[in-house]
Amino acid sequence: MVNVIGLGYIGLPTALMLASHGVEVVGTDYNEALVKTLRAGKTTFQEKGLDELFASALASGITFTGEYQVTDTYIVSVPTPYDPFSKKVDAKFVCAAVQDVLKVCPEGACVVIESTISPGTIDRFVRPLIEKTHKTVSLVHAPERIIPGNMVYELLHNNRTIGADDPAVGEKIKAIYASFCQGQIVVTNIRTAEMTKVVENTFRAVNIAFANELAQICRHDGMDVQEIIRICNMHPRVHILQPGPGVGGHCISVDPWFLVGDYPSLTAVTGAAMRVNAAMPEYVLGRIRDVMDEVGITDPARVGLYGLTYKENVDDCRESPTLQLLECQKRHLAAPLKVYDPMVARDLVENQYHDLDAFLRDVDFVVIMVGHNELKENMEKLAGKTVLDTRMVCTLPGVYRL
Repeated sequence: MVNVIGLGYIGLPTALMLASHGVEVVGTDYNEALVKTLRAGKTTFQEKGLDELFASALASGITFTGEYQVTDTYIVSVPTPYDPFSKKVDAKFVCAAVQDVLKVCPEGACVVIESTISPGTIDRFVRPLIEKTHKTVSLVHAPERIIPGNMVYELLHNNRTIGADDPAVGEKIKAIYASFCQGQIVVTNIRTAEMTKVVENTFRAVNIAFANELAQICRHDGMDVQEIIRICNMHPRVHILQPGPGVGGHCISVDPWFLVGDYPSLTAVTGAAMRVNAAMPEYVLGRIRDVMDEVGITDPARVGLYGLTYKENVDDCRESPTLQLLECQKRHLAAPLKVYDPMVARDLVENQYHDLDAFLRDVDFVVIMVGHNELKENMEKLAGKTVLDTRMVCTLPGVYRL
C-alpha cells in the first residue's frame, strides 16, 4: 500500500492515478473539510479529466483519511513555499509531514518526497529527522512534473526523475511510478533529482523574463514587440516566448528563488530574471494608467481585470499576476479594481464579479490578465470597450498591448 500525504494540486492527482492503475492507495490530508469532500465523491478543484480519474480511483478502492497509515511506502506532496526575505526554501510542511510519517512507519519503510525542494534540502532538513529516530528508513526524491490544466495527460506521459541513496530502492519506487507513467523514468541520486527540477523551472523563468524585458524595451522606444518576436522566431535556433503580465503558479514563480537564496553570489542571471518577472504586475498597473490617460478615462472604478487565475482554463490562483497587481495597488493605498474570472466561484477578492455581462456593464476599460476560453468565445462582447490585452488573445481592432 502507498500512503499519499497531502491531497492538493499534486498529491490528489498522483493518488488517483496510482489507484486507477492497480496500486492500493490511501490518501491522507490534515484538512478535515477536504477529506470530507473527497469521501463524499467530489473533487476539490477543477481539472480536465480529473473527475473521470477520480471515478476510476474510487472504483479501484482508494480511501481518504486524516490519519497516517502503517505501510512500507509514503509519497509526500505538500507545499514548499519560500521565505520572501532570504529566498530560501521553507521546508516546514515537508518536515512536519515526515515527522508524522516517522511516528507510524515500520522499519525499512520508504519515504518519497514529491514536493519541489532546493538542492540539499533533504540532507539539511529531512535526513536529520530520521537520524533522530534511529529508524532504518529509505529516502527518495521524485519531483512532480505536471502543470494545472493538463495534469492528467502529463502524469501519464511526462518523463520522471527518481533520486535515491540506494539504486535498488530507486528501482523499487520507479516500478511504482511505472504502473502509470508512460514516459522515461530516470534513476539518479537525491541531490541531482533536487537540482534538475529547480533547474527546469529556472530555465523557463529566465526565458519568460527575457520576453518581458523585451516588451518593456520595445514599449519605451515605440517598437512592436510582437512583430519583432515573430521575425526573430523565424530563425531556426531562436524561440522567444510571449511576454505576459507576470508569472504565477507554485513552480516558475517560486522554485528559481531557491537557487537565489542558496547561491546568492552565483545567481546573477537568475536573480535578475526573477526580479523582472516579479515587477511585471506593477508594470501592467503603469500601462493601465497610461491607457487611461490616452483615452481620457478618469475613474478607476470603471476599469476591470478579466482573470484571477495564474493561467487560462484552470481555477488555480496561487501567486497569480492579478493578485500581485491588486496587492501593488493596496501598497499604493488605492482601491482595488473590479475583477471577474469564470473559473473562480468563491469570493477571493474585493469587487469580484461572478457574471461576465454584469462585469462588462460596470466597466469601460477591460484589462485581459488571463486568456480563458470563455473570453475567446465571447470576444465580441468587448466591442466598444477600451482593452489592454496582456495575453495576446484579443482580435478586436484598436487593442492596447503590453
